[in-house]
Amino acid sequence: MRIAVLGGDGFVGWPTTLHLSNLGHEVHIVDNLSRRWIDTELGVQSLTPMDSIQERCRIWQKETGNKLHFHLLDLREYERVKAFLIDQKPDAIIHFAEQRAAPYSMKSDRHKVYTVNNNVNATHNLLAAMVETGIDAHLVHLGTMGVYGYSSVGAPIPEGYLDVEIDTPTGKKGQQILYPTKPGSVYHMTKSLDQILFQFYAQNDGLRITDLHQGIVWGTHTDQTRRHEQLINRFDYDGDYGTVLNRFLIQAAIGYPLTVHGTGGQTRAFIHIQDCVRCIELALSDAPKAGDRVKIFNQMTETHRVRDLAALVAKLTGAEVKMLPNPRKEAAENDLIVNNDQFRALGLNPTTLAEGLLSEVVDVAKKYAHRIDRSRVPAVSAWTKDIAQRVDHDPEGKRLKSVS
Repeated sequence: MRIAVLGGDGFVGWPTTLHLSNLGHEVHIVDNLSRRWIDTELGVQSLTPMDSIQERCRIWQKETGNKLHFHLLDLREYERVKAFLIDQKPDAIIHFAEQRAAPYSMKSDRHKVYTVNNNVNATHNLLAAMVETGIDAHLVHLGTMGVYGYSSVGAPIPEGYLDVEIDTPTGKKGQQILYPTKPGSVYHMTKSLDQILFQFYAQNDGLRITDLHQGIVWGTHTDQTRRHEQLINRFDYDGDYGTVLNRFLIQAAIGYPLTVHGTGGQTRAFIHIQDCVRCIELALSDAPKAGDRVKIFNQMTETHRVRDLAALVAKLTGAEVKMLPNPRKEAAENDLIVNNDQFRALGLNPTTLAEGLLSEVVDVAKKYAHRIDRSRVPAVSAWTKDIAQRVDHDPEGKRLKSVS
């Protein structure tokens, strides 16, 4: 297939690009490189050294003989998006091209506005362009488990749709609705809005869409990124972009206390980076037909409480655990039960937490520890002004200021 990977220079986009190219697909990376500009804005860099996207593509072709095609394109430029679709006529489109960090989306009013403008306009421009050009591509979108919210309902979260009964004058009637969203940040809100856009364009214009509600990603390597040091994936450790388990492993590697916010009773869904790329492959093989409703998968493999993860990493590494005020506005404790039957039925053999894989991340952190700015490790982006007054210290006792 000819596949366009939107956001193919990113944390999940790059290993997905390599995975699909390795399977023999013709892959086109579409990216405006905004994530690299955000590194500059925040004054922090990936733990792992990243070459330019052009150099990464060159190394991949040298190693495998497979060419990657890079297009510098911002999805907010609607006419250029249309021109790209007309010119390349992709069979499938993988949409990663959204600002992905909840803390970054809550840093300030400017970051909130940027996240909405970038994410919602990118998605809608793509959908409108697909309709206008008549491109019959299967759109696979990377969403988030966060659209469901993190309240304890005491029942498994279904894959996208909820069976309900409605009282009518002639009695109760059943129907299926999108599972009610309860976003916990501006970032999660944009993913909730994406769902409505997908629902409309699938029913109105027959677009074939798969929406992947993904858990928190952990890990460093995939089979393809291991092939050459210059193919290594980006690895974020800072308080805005670093995911919780990866951050714990980084903290342990540099002798920094494991920072658990609030009670640590927040339960989250997790998935290893190798499983992420495998799930994309499986989703592509199970495309909906024109006229079908949006196909929704819960792309996760296991759930854990944050404090339990910290205890696991502390046991493995001997690190200290430090409890800090929570910068987020969320429930102190929640349970999370999630259905992921569809991917299992398609053949996913989940990668679960194992000491070997955790040690692998610690080893990577130690190798590049000289690149870590310790002042960027704490999570200090607060959800409200009141909360901000309680979270401006790091566990080492130094005053920190949020970059905005």
